Amino acid sequence: MHDETSQTRARGRTAGAARTTPDDAHTGRVLDGRYQIRGRIARGGMASVYEALDLRLDRTVAVKIMHAGLGDATAGDEEFAARFVREARSAARLSHPNVVSVFDQGEDQGTVYLAMELVPGHTLRDTIAKEAPMSPERALALLDPVLSALGSAHRAGLVHRDVKPENVLIADDGRIKVADFGLAKAISADTQHTATNGVLIGTVSYLAPELVIDGQADARADVYAAGVILFELLTGRKPHTGETPIAVAYKHVHQDVPAPSSEVPGIPDYVDALVARATCRDRTLRPADAGVLLHHAHRVTQALHAGVREDPELVADLLPSARVDTTPEPVSQLWDESLFAERAHRASRESTSVIEQPAARRTPPPAEPDRAAPAPAAGPPRRRRGMVLLLLAALVAAAVGGGAYWFGWARYTSTPSVVGLEQTAAERELEDAGLEVEVTDPIYSESVPKGEVIESDPSAGERILPDGTVTLTVSLGPERYDVPDLSGMTVEQAQAALAEHRLLLGRQTERWSETVDKGQVIRSDPRFDSKAAKDLPVDSTVDVVVSKGREPIQVESWVGRDAGEAKEAIKALGLKVDVVGREHSDTVAEGGVIDQDPVEGTLYKGDTVELVVSMGPELVEVPGVFGQSTEEAISELEAAGLEVQVERAQIYFDGTRAWSTNPGAGDVVPEGSTVTLYVV
Repeated sequence: MHDETSQTRARGRTAGAARTTPDDAHTGRVLDGRYQIRGRIARGGMASVYEALDLRLDRTVAVKIMHAGLGDATAGDEEFAARFVREARSAARLSHPNVVSVFDQGEDQGTVYLAMELVPGHTLRDTIAKEAPMSPERALALLDPVLSALGSAHRAGLVHRDVKPENVLIADDGRIKVADFGLAKAISADTQHTATNGVLIGTVSYLAPELVIDGQADARADVYAAGVILFELLTGRKPHTGETPIAVAYKHVHQDVPAPSSEVPGIPDYVDALVARATCRDRTLRPADAGVLLHHAHRVTQALHAGVREDPELVADLLPSARVDTTPEPVSQLWDESLFAERAHRASRESTSVIEQPAARRTPPPAEPDRAAPAPAAGPPRRRRGMVLLLLAALVAAAVGGGAYWFGWARYTSTPSVVGLEQTAAERELEDAGLEVEVTDPIYSESVPKGEVIESDPSAGERILPDGTVTLTVSLGPERYDVPDLSGMTVEQAQAALAEHRLLLGRQTERWSETVDKGQVIRSDPRFDSKAAKDLPVDSTVDVVVSKGREPIQVESWVGRDAGEAKEAIKALGLKVDVVGREHSDTVAEGGVIDQDPVEGTLYKGDTVELVVSMGPELVEVPGVFGQSTEEAISELEAAGLEVQVERAQIYFDGTRAWSTNPGAGDVVPEGSTVTLYVV
């Protein structure tokens, strides 16, 4: 058996993480002149997976190459190659967002290959290793797309046959895809065996009991494997372990999968029931396919989201009947067809012996009559009376057997298959079969289109009385919700609003905001009322941008610097500038900032900074003092705010009269300027 412990798994790695193998003959090769092999990223029992460049479309793909020797006619193993080719055809038929797409299939000089979608990321096995045991909500959220993908395959008539965490890829953007439909075959009468040359296909830890016993596989084998994965997500371990694969397989056949709550206390009983239903060893008691199991999983998810801790009705509905009934002989077995036939045959055999026994017995010779007494005349009537009693007993036995057959079997009819039909078509088919129809509340489904029947009770092929009632569950289609308007809400309010729409709060990014108070949501991503915010699946995450409040602005001092530059710089910060005055200044040049309010500190956008701008020093006119006495001239110049320096003129007598000034009379100079007074 192919055990996952014997396989090297590195699925979905990016180009940088691809593991190159220098000794691998395929590395660097170009298949069919199109696919340039870069490095191996996974190796399985039948094939290896490589990262490759599609030279024609200039895109990175994954190329699966079958191992050398498989499919070689001389090796007597052409069936492997045929199965490998069927994989491409089978997987190409599946168009589903949760299924790894197959692009191409070919053969190049004896190398058989598939080209398929490359999913950068990790596997569900990695998530189990990091997160398990995990909450039921998280476990079911991870399993939901897996069941949706398998349900799509089952509706297309395909069985995966190797469902396990290693074949579930989780992309870096959160998308979940099921890979490796390489063991899938079309479900038909001649492809029911999953054994090849005595070797079971599939991984032993996830093999359904019927695969171990007789190699028979249908959709219910995938359902079993999905149930085992759910157990592993909830508990962090596999339900059956052993020292050898044979020991593990033996446990799958002879031991039930334990309840997850036995490993992790606190798990609701209806989650235990869901695992029990999916992993029932009797496959007739399992969901018919992954689509039906997905429906049950949604019911459990709804109960979890509603905070329900106990739901006896849901538990009773989910548990397989063989596990619900605790009587020595379950009711379901009493009406088992083969068991009933055996009992009817035994009753028939017993009634036949009652009838035939008198005829087979030899009548003893009559005793010689007593000559003194007359021959008895009562003998023949006594024998006839015994024959009548025996005949009556036989008739009673036959009547009882026939009645049992009628009441237990013959009066029943079979429920027609209506799953997947439109509601009106399903009702018409059931009514044509003489059955009553009852439609229960519709439910959402990711895999069954709106208006089609998801499930019938009794299900297809089960016995039902004529005029009996069949209950239909109709799909509402995928459960989708729009992102509500979260702006202005607190984070807690936004989380509650999203929960009402079955959505989850994602990343919280903080931004400054001039209009939204601190701690409130500015906007969501996707944005409310945008196209991307419409019709989101349940449990989709919505990111939010949360306000940090108004952005603080640090103000610097512009005193003594050019007022024009100051105004431009302050406005660029989102502040307003107001020149509240202009004054003369002996220390600040004209156009410079004399004063600023505030000089420094923290402001917010829209606040105002006030400036006082310099007009430079005050100017005065030099007065005319020609002919005045030296004392009078000095006094007048000083009264005008000027400093006076006395010097002799070119013509000089005694220095008692003013002759001229420099600057000259009538010139305008700054107050406090020095004027030279020339005297004669």
